[in-house]
Amino acid sequence: MSERVDTSCCVVGGGPAGMMLAFLLARAGVDVVVMEKHADFFRDFRGDTIHPSTLQLMYELGLLAQFLKLPHHKLHSVGARIGSEQVTIGDFSRLPVQCPYIAVMPQWDFLNFLAEQGKRYPTFKLMMQTEGTDLIEESGTVAGVRAKNPQGEFEVRAPLIVACDGRHSTMRARAGLAVENLGAPMDVLWFRLRHEPDDPEESLGFFGPGSILVTINRGDYWQCAYVIPKGSFDALRKQGLEEFRSRVVHIQPRFGDRISEIGDWDAVKLLEVRVDRLKRWHKPGLLLIGDAAHAMSPVGGVGVNLAVQDAVASANILTAPLLSGVVNESVLSRIQRRRELPVAITQRLQIAVQNRVIGQVLATRGELKPPMVLGLFNKFPMLRYIPGRIIGMGVRPEHVHTPAAV
Repeated sequence: MSERVDTSCCVVGGGPAGMMLAFLLARAGVDVVVMEKHADFFRDFRGDTIHPSTLQLMYELGLLAQFLKLPHHKLHSVGARIGSEQVTIGDFSRLPVQCPYIAVMPQWDFLNFLAEQGKRYPTFKLMMQTEGTDLIEESGTVAGVRAKNPQGEFEVRAPLIVACDGRHSTMRARAGLAVENLGAPMDVLWFRLRHEPDDPEESLGFFGPGSILVTINRGDYWQCAYVIPKGSFDALRKQGLEEFRSRVVHIQPRFGDRISEIGDWDAVKLLEVRVDRLKRWHKPGLLLIGDAAHAMSPVGGVGVNLAVQDAVASANILTAPLLSGVVNESVLSRIQRRRELPVAITQRLQIAVQNRVIGQVLATRGELKPPMVLGLFNKFPMLRYIPGRIIGMGVRPEHVHTPAAV
């Protein structure tokens, strides 16, 4: 490989935000390079929910039928068992979209699909096993990225660098941008258990005194999320694996016949929950979107879809300036103004659920009953469509306005 690569836009990070942005830019005729530090997209325990808002984007792009050929499981509603009562919290069935449901799909399938669509265009270049290590700044402007791959170190030069490298963003750290930490009272332990033929089909959250378990139906297995108080994982490990297994079975006795599948702590993956947001998403020559700009709580499972919405808004605003070769800070600030409000509202709702529901459940030791407002959801089913709309579509969903290059 040469010591320098030149392009119109360099996207650092091949997650949902990076891959969707690069695909849309290439589709519109923009030269774009995507750097992904891993050798492939195959990773477990990542966001695997494709919400109706993202499925609608696939429809707008003419890709929906092809996309839905990928293995997936449909969620038409989300609910919870709180104490002894079951409540349907969100119903997607009446959303005015092509697919009024959540498609549960491995994220690697989603990313591979976007990569294959991007490769249809000659201006799309995906560089796997390539990690962005530092920013190149000249006269106060970001002019490129220093990178490394198995062949060695090199530079990518571009009028615009877009950092999509996640909540532990190297590009954000190198840029020195200030992060506002909004707090989270919990962490999440992910694991899987087999799905038996006589198991229920619906995905549910189980809320008991001092514990929460979310079970997501993945067809032949349950993807499980056990919620623990923030920073308590080490203490739980000291109590032993058998104690953890017994806690899971206590909240969901159905798993008693398969809990031994958690053979050791390697089968349990810790997600340290963070909710934060950059005060400024850009500087000259640099834009940050997705988790690099705003880490989301797992509440509602909306992180992937917020990242995709960022990418669509960014592509809509950036395409013309990139094609003309002039991308100034006023263009980048438009993207932040467009996306900051939906992100802030979503995070505020997540924090309210974390503090008023999750935090209180984890601190409860006595009898647990659904809050009065949730009880109304069973009495008046129409109320379920409100959280269904918020979870399924988000705040001010984006639409594709970029043209397809001839």
